Amino acid sequence: MLAPGRVALVDRARGSRHTYAEFDSAADAWAGELRRRGVEKGDRVAVIAGNRREIPELLFACGRLGAALVPLNWRLAGAELAAIRSHARPALVIGESRFLDVLSQDGGRRSDQWLDIDIDAPVVENSSGSAVPHAVSDVGLAPEDPALVLYISGSTGLPKGVIIPHRQILFNAIATATAWELGSNDIAPVATPFFHTGGFNVFATPLWHRGATVVLFDQFDPAAFLEALAEEQCTVALTVPTQLVMMRSSARWGIELPALRYFISGGAPCSPSLSAEVRAAGYTLREGYGLTECGPNCFAISDEEAIANPGSVGRPVPFLEMRLVGEDGRDVAAGDPGELLLRGPQMFGGYLNDAERADEAIADGGWLRTGDLAIRDAAGLYSICGRRKEMYISGGENVFPAEVESVLTAHPCVGEAVVVGVPDPLWGEVGRAYVMLRAAPGIAPPSGEELTGFTRQRLAGYKVPKSMVFVGELPRLGSGKPDRRALASM
Repeated sequence: MLAPGRVALVDRARGSRHTYAEFDSAADAWAGELRRRGVEKGDRVAVIAGNRREIPELLFACGRLGAALVPLNWRLAGAELAAIRSHARPALVIGESRFLDVLSQDGGRRSDQWLDIDIDAPVVENSSGSAVPHAVSDVGLAPEDPALVLYISGSTGLPKGVIIPHRQILFNAIATATAWELGSNDIAPVATPFFHTGGFNVFATPLWHRGATVVLFDQFDPAAFLEALAEEQCTVALTVPTQLVMMRSSARWGIELPALRYFISGGAPCSPSLSAEVRAAGYTLREGYGLTECGPNCFAISDEEAIANPGSVGRPVPFLEMRLVGEDGRDVAAGDPGELLLRGPQMFGGYLNDAERADEAIADGGWLRTGDLAIRDAAGLYSICGRRKEMYISGGENVFPAEVESVLTAHPCVGEAVVVGVPDPLWGEVGRAYVMLRAAPGIAPPSGEELTGFTRQRLAGYKVPKSMVFVGELPRLGSGKPDRRALASM
């Protein structure tokens, strides 16, 4: 360690701060505990807990033993968790007791060895700022050895277990630190759950690679989050658009954040109106793009180009190659939408116990099919149009929901909007918009007809949703993104 006394982790929920030396000692203590409980190279260790320091400690502990960490989504139902555990076959399950009941909702069967993170955690001997030698001998690792297995929603059936090898984490860290200009003085919050790649790999692992500081949040409260950004002097911050919407409505919106260089918005498209509001509040905003299977940090953009090119995610980060292809598999011309294909050392290591689906995700030449549609302009800047499967065809015309949603959210009384394609006997498919309203001073909430008229003034007729459904809340995935599948089934 170059600077063992530097702060590596801040656990906001528990009010604790941990140096790199303490982080190292804790990971070593966990490695010893895992080994005592029989964990060996090639095993998997599941963990179900909120964002707390023990989760990254366990990631590095597993790495020392050659095991892979499997963070479980605590938002899932018991039957869903049981299916994942049966698929992953962990040698050990570690977690907080508050999740033990839901974890046991599988007919009362508990075959996994259980370790309570609050009761059975190992005692860390060293609490100083100096480095100490490892008490556990590290095993040899190959670049393709799994470090993480992250379960993501599949189109059908059981979620897919994405294997994240050590190679992917390393190259993503190098590419991110280079393209996003991250250094040892940076400080970033992590409010995204660790069972998503955004929790570990957007800022956390790249910043630990650089010797910087990560601030953990167990829950997201918009006012408290903004205040913590100021208090911790955070320099960069990942958010999803939903969090920006929540912060925009907070009484602390506009608070001065002199240390903050930029917000990164990722996970879903950020509407131009929301981006404009963020910048109007005095904050710098860049948009990012990535997925669990690659990156997850795939693009980079400067502040100047982000302002001049709203909606653009920029250019490829180091090591990563990109193509945009049409339905025929041929490259599309600049300015035309095509499916984004990715290739590089930031690629995943396949799907756990599912080689067939992994093969389906890879095109000839080793290109990952992302399923996302993008456009590349003449200057080489990329913009994401949306998911290929989310696009619908109305009267023979392609409609991208993200474009329609950006117009809807430009209305001052619209907080969020999600557009899905629904069957229509005449046009094949038409749009249906699910809309969450928000209060706007001096403006009455619009009716469905008024909102349709607002949209029609700004979009071609075939893009205008044929129905507007006002909702108090949107169903969401564990990542916080709207659950489009649930809305479509409605």
